[in-house]
Amino acid sequence: MTISANHTAPDQTSKAPTGDALTEAAKKFGITAEDYMLPARHQIEMVDPDGRLKPEGEQGTEPGHEYPLPGDEELLAAYEQLVVGRRVNDQNSALVRQGRMAVYPSSHGQEACQVAAALCLSDGDWMFPTYRDAVAVMTRGVDPVQVMTIFRGDWHGGFDPLKHKVGIQCTPLTTQLLHAVGVAHAAKLRGEDTVVLAMCGDGATSEGDFHEALNFAAVFHLPVIFFVQNNKYAISVPLAHQSVAPSLAHKAVGYGMAGERVDGNDVVALLAVLDRAVKLAREGSGPLLVEANTYRMQAHTNADDDTRYRENSEVAEWRAKDPVNRMRTYLTDRGLLDDDGEARIREKAEAVATQLRDGLSEDVPVDPQELFRHVFAKTTPQLKEQSALLADELARDAASSTEEAGK
Repeated sequence: MTISANHTAPDQTSKAPTGDALTEAAKKFGITAEDYMLPARHQIEMVDPDGRLKPEGEQGTEPGHEYPLPGDEELLAAYEQLVVGRRVNDQNSALVRQGRMAVYPSSHGQEACQVAAALCLSDGDWMFPTYRDAVAVMTRGVDPVQVMTIFRGDWHGGFDPLKHKVGIQCTPLTTQLLHAVGVAHAAKLRGEDTVVLAMCGDGATSEGDFHEALNFAAVFHLPVIFFVQNNKYAISVPLAHQSVAPSLAHKAVGYGMAGERVDGNDVVALLAVLDRAVKLAREGSGPLLVEANTYRMQAHTNADDDTRYRENSEVAEWRAKDPVNRMRTYLTDRGLLDDDGEARIREKAEAVATQLRDGLSEDVPVDPQELFRHVFAKTTPQLKEQSALLADELARDAASSTEEAGK
């Protein structure tokens, strides 16, 4: 929040709302503020792991927590991105083994969360991803090679955040939530209808930045959706060692915002829940916390040995809940997807994989002086000194190599 010289808020829009805000939001659904903030008693799940649409009474909905089925076009678009996302995850893991990337935190098994997070937003909205959300960034429309540039060890993030309205992926845990809240606050001060989606994992909910971001967003009634992908592990630490709350979505009530939990491998339910969350945030209902129960099928990164902290039987149990297979079965059974449609989607996914292979196999010219150019807007005397030392060393090395070649 920007404070003026006399320590007063710059205008009335930055003041915290009254306690009536939650009551007004709850009135839209004919429920109490407490029922509005608390998640439904059961997680929202529309399509079961076998790809069958569940009866409406078994989807976890209740008064104030009802969700219409997304449209067929939205579901087909989501499935296409699921297939592309799975191929991207597998291709990137292969590129790491080939030495074309330094590291890759795969979202294999979490693709439904990735796709729904991107598709629920409008062009003018912002998304702040974690380091594991490359598929979400690509689904948002960022060039795949540009997305993966940061994992190749380049000095920059690979794409323009302002152009795509997507924050740069970064390793520090939970810092992106504070950035998201700042953008939402700025948008509110400007009178814009921007919605911000801030992504994080279950491990992030144990960080102080998580508390600060949610509390600030709630106090100033900001249009932020905190999307927690609960994949059951913070690297190697299981959720049971992080929190004993009934669910992570229940944390919402402590901040005075609405919470909901959803099957994170059911892209149909994810789209329904996130679409409504975006609508509520845009209408001025304040921030929301959505917890998606999912699972990281592969190791934390290529440097992790997940067999040290989880059993193969647990992984196998979640493999049966695969989001891609679930959605394929559902669309096929409904007659929305046939063999030709599947082939077209697979062809597109392979084209993206080829683009990644070709783009990340190119040798990028290295200019050591880039180490100093973009650290500060105005180069400091210390950086100038270091730059000169490096330039001198490189010049001497080049002269020595020339001399050796002439012998």
